[in-house]
Amino acid sequence: MKRLILSVGMFCFSVLVFGQDTVTNAEKSNYKFTKIYHLDATPVQSQGFAGTCWSFSGLSFFESELMRLGVKNPKVLSEMYIVRKAYEEKADKYIRIDGKINFSQGGGFVDIPFIIKKYGVVPEEIYKGLNYGSENHAHGEMFNVLDGAVQGMLKYSKEEMEKDDSKGITTKAWKNAISGILDAYLGKEPLEFTIGDKKFTPKSYAESLKLNMDDYVSITSFIGHDLYKPAHLAIPDNWLWEGSYNVTLDDLYNIAEYALKNGYTIAWGSDVSEKGFSFRNGIAICPEDESSIDVKGKDAKMFSDAGAEKHANGFLNPVKEITITPELRQEAYDKKLTTDDHGMHIVGLYKDQTGKKFFLVKNSWGSDRNYPKGYFYASENFFRYKTMNYYLHKDGIPKDIRKKLGI
Repeated sequence: MKRLILSVGMFCFSVLVFGQDTVTNAEKSNYKFTKIYHLDATPVQSQGFAGTCWSFSGLSFFESELMRLGVKNPKVLSEMYIVRKAYEEKADKYIRIDGKINFSQGGGFVDIPFIIKKYGVVPEEIYKGLNYGSENHAHGEMFNVLDGAVQGMLKYSKEEMEKDDSKGITTKAWKNAISGILDAYLGKEPLEFTIGDKKFTPKSYAESLKLNMDDYVSITSFIGHDLYKPAHLAIPDNWLWEGSYNVTLDDLYNIAEYALKNGYTIAWGSDVSEKGFSFRNGIAICPEDESSIDVKGKDAKMFSDAGAEKHANGFLNPVKEITITPELRQEAYDKKLTTDDHGMHIVGLYKDQTGKKFFLVKNSWGSDRNYPKGYFYASENFFRYKTMNYYLHKDGIPKDIRKKLGI
């Protein structure tokens, strides 16, 4: 019941605030944002103390896809079902290739269609993934237990393979042990469930959504890769080794604006460990003078406290930003000053009183941490500079660029 009240409250806020002629990012802010495009989204969720932003933002994106296809009130999908099945797959691959990939809480947008195609999906009401006495997601203990089991299995596997008379490792027992840990913390996975008067399996429920997982693509932009060709996204959480289409920096932005104009939202992966990013102030910018930003404290590991407290004139008043070039963007990536921090969901495009464009971004840090109730505004400059990749329906890409990409 409490969740229902929060959801209704968030809907009312959206109607009242985002429905106004101009909106702002923070109390006492002088920013005046005017809507260009604003698309539908389900209520803001909280990932709590779990590094699973990729599942929250990715499923929020697919929920908006359901809205685009005419589903008025889509059910919130279970982030933890996707997380659970991804852990099982990651563990299998980690042992198979002797620990030469990342085993962590993180993941990518491509994990979701991979899991849905292989296993299906369920509504959140069917699988909340809170089997450890908490109302909020907190995966610290669970991950350490999982990681201990996986690392122990890796050590045993290597030792076994060195024996002259090795019979190999078990094919199922150790995987059942990993599933047992997930059962203990997240709950047993639902093999069959009922919604209304219909029975479903995860696979049949996924089929009932009528989303074609092959219709979605990842876009990025980096120097050194062939343009308009798939490029390997070299980030630790890309454990599936999936590629992203590499486009020019201008096309990186132009595709995003075209998509929003034509009704397609975007799952967005970006660096948020930047001085110019302030979720508390509901804004992300690239000010020319970063020294003007006063930062108190440090970001929590999962940003469960909404990030460090920051103060700057640019958070409350439009300021001049640095010019973003492909070379500047590449340099930050090469120096590891741009990293794969966070997955979010872009649902709109606004402009401030100076004409500068800002994306409206739905986050997964709850709706009580800032003035826009879980959303924030990211400037075009910030988007150009700090986007790692984004994920969208292929029809959200202009036809001329689709032709270059061969899709």
